[in-house]
Amino acid sequence: MNSTKSRVLGALAVALAATLAVTSCDAITASGEGVAAVTPPLAEVTTLDDPKAWEGPSTAVAAQDAVDPVTEGAPSLPATVIDAQGTAVTVTDTSRILTLDIYGSLSRIVFELGLGDSVVARDTSSGFAEAAGLPVVTENGHDLNAEAILDAAPTVILTDTSLGPWDTILQMRDAGIPVVVVDSHRSLDNIDELVQQVAGALGVPERGVQLAERTTAEVEAKIAQIAAVAPADPTRKLRMMFLYARGQSGVYYLFGDESGADSLIEALGGIDVAGEIGWQGMRPVTDEALVDANPDLLIMMTKGLESVGGVDGLTEHLPAIAQTNAGRHRRIVDMSDTTVLSFGPAAASVLDALAVAVYAPEATR
Repeated sequence: MNSTKSRVLGALAVALAATLAVTSCDAITASGEGVAAVTPPLAEVTTLDDPKAWEGPSTAVAAQDAVDPVTEGAPSLPATVIDAQGTAVTVTDTSRILTLDIYGSLSRIVFELGLGDSVVARDTSSGFAEAAGLPVVTENGHDLNAEAILDAAPTVILTDTSLGPWDTILQMRDAGIPVVVVDSHRSLDNIDELVQQVAGALGVPERGVQLAERTTAEVEAKIAQIAAVAPADPTRKLRMMFLYARGQSGVYYLFGDESGADSLIEALGGIDVAGEIGWQGMRPVTDEALVDANPDLLIMMTKGLESVGGVDGLTEHLPAIAQTNAGRHRRIVDMSDTTVLSFGPAAASVLDALAVAVYAPEATR
């Protein structure tokens, strides 16, 4: 990984940690009125003739699909891998697995690989039903708790660089626990690679290939389904941007290339305005950038939107938004902080819910 990309991903991880530290796994509506209903499937809704003409915000809530584990291919240990940091790690025992990342995607991958019964604890973001009963080893949102991790007695830890403090991970290595660090980058473009990194470390590479192929096929099918309802004419496509906000701290960023948000917008059939203007990674919002970009729609994390007081509060905190098409039409689509950029085996469900919020927003009410 080159140094520029490494800095971008590091900044993203820090920013996400700041937001998710105050995030629960519940889906809260932008108005703060409680848990939102699951968004109906794209196949069952009537989409807009002109998405640019819609007025008002919408909340996307992905369906909680049950884990469908891949079980063909017996585990083969020991497994020796070179992890994302270039460290050679040998895994000899997968009877007690611990996965740690800010997105919750690593836990889901392990369950989908048929090894869920061996997972001994979880991070806050791993809130899917099959993992919900496991003890949590993060505190204050997403800080690693060394004592809780050691109490779980894992025989292998899979993580990335999105959770900290990093000294806690080093402490686990010093305690003799094999720690495999996978790629921290999350995108629709590298889900298969992430799956196979996890599968290889756990000695089930055949299952990894099967899960990667299945997930890729589901995502590609969903993108094709979305393309069928999204405007084909470039002049009618929605110009979208991903806005990160944490109102309590006055933090506002736009996500651009290599943030994962770019692949999300493209999959939704929109025009990635940040990429169009050369926005790299995550950078602080400026009034000039917002007005010049003039997005038709903003995608946000639910808690981020809630932190500024909803759409009305957002335009008060960032008056320049009111000068954009998105602001004038109140076109804000929000989704749970721990879901929208998770990019794992459930990615197709995430895309489906977002597509409904974008192209059939009335169905989310």
